[in-house]
Amino acid sequence: MKKLFTLAMLLVVAIAANAQTKKVSILGDSYSTFKGYIPENYAPFYPDGNNDVKEVEQMWWSLYIQAKGYQLEKNDSWGGTTICGTGYMGMDSSRSSFIARVDSLGSPDIIFVFGGTNDAWAQSPIGEYQYADWTKEDCKSYRPALACLLDTLQKRYPKAELYAILNSELREEINESTREVCKHYNVQLIELHDIEKQNGHPSISGMKSISDQLLEAIK
Repeated sequence: MKKLFTLAMLLVVAIAANAQTKKVSILGDSYSTFKGYIPENYAPFYPDGNNDVKEVEQMWWSLYIQAKGYQLEKNDSWGGTTICGTGYMGMDSSRSSFIARVDSLGSPDIIFVFGGTNDAWAQSPIGEYQYADWTKEDCKSYRPALACLLDTLQKRYPKAELYAILNSELREEINESTREVCKHYNVQLIELHDIEKQNGHPSISGMKSISDQLLEAIK
């Protein structure tokens, strides 16, 4: 009887542990890419010869997932992509934008949206705050595109915890716009600071700092 009781308790513990394992999906740009862990037709940044991040275990999301005991559901990150539909040199990037990829996140319990960097670097249009009735043309600007993105994610994944991550050292127009739109949708925004970078991208130290800041911000 004692053995049966022990086995039963172990089974209960195992079931409880499994129930607590959350699935994490990432919608991102080059900061979250790693070859072999994103869709094959996407452009990765890591590993890169001018950056000391060489192993997937050194990525911010891998460090975070390992620290929390979670598992990766989907990493839909594509190097060079913008949240809005206007990319570098004013080109139409609607097909690779974050909005175009919202249905590719599987069945996550947690979603991290880590973008805005390329919108800032590409000098994409900012546009006006708009919270409904978006057209493709509207979403070629950052503010309406981010609003459309968060609105769509909340409706597409109503049970998922949604977090936005904002890179450090971006222009204030992007920072303030991101704060305002996230506030409107009650999405927690983690604003990064003091991220060491090599070749414009987080180094090993920078990746650890991102993970640490997420662990601190999300209780």
